[in-house]
Amino acid sequence: MTSSKTLFLLCISFIAGIFLSSVFAIPQVFIWVFLLLAIILIIFGSLPFGKGWGWVVGFCILVLCLGILRYQISLSNIDTNNLRKLNDRQEPINLQGIIVSEPDNRDTIQRLKFQADNLDGIILVTKSRYPEYKYQDMIKITGKLKTPADFGDFNYKNYLLKDGIYSVMDFPKTELLQIPGIRYPVSVLAKVYTGILLVKQKLRESIRQIYLPPESLVLEGTILGDSSALTDELKNQLNITGLRHIIAVSGTHVVILSMILMYLFLMLGFWRGQAFYGAVSFIWLYILLTGLPASGIRAGIMATLFLLAEKLGREGHRERIIVLAGAVMLIFNPLLLRYDIGFQLSFLAVLGLIYLDSFIKSYILKFTKIENEKLKNLVGMISATLSAQIFTIPIMLYNFGNVSLIAPITNILILPIVEPLMILGFVSSFIGIFSSSLAMIFSVPCYFLLYYFIKILEIFSQPWAMRVFENVHWLWVVFLYLIIIVFVAWIKKKERENKFY
Repeated sequence: MTSSKTLFLLCISFIAGIFLSSVFAIPQVFIWVFLLLAIILIIFGSLPFGKGWGWVVGFCILVLCLGILRYQISLSNIDTNNLRKLNDRQEPINLQGIIVSEPDNRDTIQRLKFQADNLDGIILVTKSRYPEYKYQDMIKITGKLKTPADFGDFNYKNYLLKDGIYSVMDFPKTELLQIPGIRYPVSVLAKVYTGILLVKQKLRESIRQIYLPPESLVLEGTILGDSSALTDELKNQLNITGLRHIIAVSGTHVVILSMILMYLFLMLGFWRGQAFYGAVSFIWLYILLTGLPASGIRAGIMATLFLLAEKLGREGHRERIIVLAGAVMLIFNPLLLRYDIGFQLSFLAVLGLIYLDSFIKSYILKFTKIENEKLKNLVGMISATLSAQIFTIPIMLYNFGNVSLIAPITNILILPIVEPLMILGFVSSFIGIFSSSLAMIFSVPCYFLLYYFIKILEIFSQPWAMRVFENVHWLWVVFLYLIIIVFVAWIKKKERENKFY
């Protein structure tokens, strides 16, 4: 067995250990039993399993136990957290600290991620819209700390735990103490991130000055990944048409966009190596403009590694690289596997590209008889979209309870314009920071694309286009993925027999 395959199996074992520990309460005695079994197999494993296999199985069981322990240690650290011990007390508490992330500003409220001095963990503060606060502002809050609620169908507490948020405080008395950079030092990274957020805010203001709603709302979401300003009508249309992932920094969007960019650069005549650098640069510029959200960074890493494997001609080992990346992320934060839907979607979307993209593309080309290289790349965009969505549908169904029946068609119609829309929108809004009149000239082609986007939403957002499923059981998710696994296994068998080419 090769070293890369052995590492792949070890990573799978570690991920499996974290998954088992996140689903079942595994007693310590079972862990010690399996650790003992692992040691025995490592020492004497070659006897029952044949040469080499005993070592591999033993180390896989050992790493499986390490995954279980890593998750349990994470839960233990949460249980002993000094911030959580202050939750749900009757008396208000005074806390002083800084805002550690970009504020989430809505119509009537703003949400602040607040790091209190001498306390581990983050408090999610909800307060009135004004006065506004900024990243790295030092503030004092007075109010009651509460444990995030569990709404039954949605465990808000666990959703926040994955981001290190252990407490919430609603509408506290808030006082600004210091502005960053004036009376206390700011780290270099904080200064860089502050500059990114400043550029993002300037772009947002420019978009709102140049474009009118709903075009401005769509462009703001597409470029900046900010969907907070979307109207309820637009959100509903995006959900029905299966295009909500475009107006958000989602794992699926970043992964699909990376492949679309690759095919687009190839259509423009770039070599594969040049297309790789162009696609990766554009993806990380997009993640940068959206404020470097953790979900975007994780999806960007997945997409970059996938494209890198293609560039290096390592298509046969792409799944190993992605699984290794996922295992490394889970070492640092094991809660991602169960509670971060974005992590799940980006991981599954990449696996969809690995296992289904070439099959779908070859099948379309086989029946359409397309020979033109540019049209082949256009087919590649379609196949990338479909393959990623097939692998993510069961998770979307389980978490959100609805499936867009029209999504494959709407994504085919919209995704080819996403990249030019983002480029033209960014150029016009960037110019608008300095000259609104000049920006109006560059906004004309962007307006046509936005009009097309919104018209697709209006045409296809019909009641029949989305199917709603109430209380989807996890067994259905297992069943659907078993079907996908069997289908992929059949595809791989046929590919080995050269039946599709």
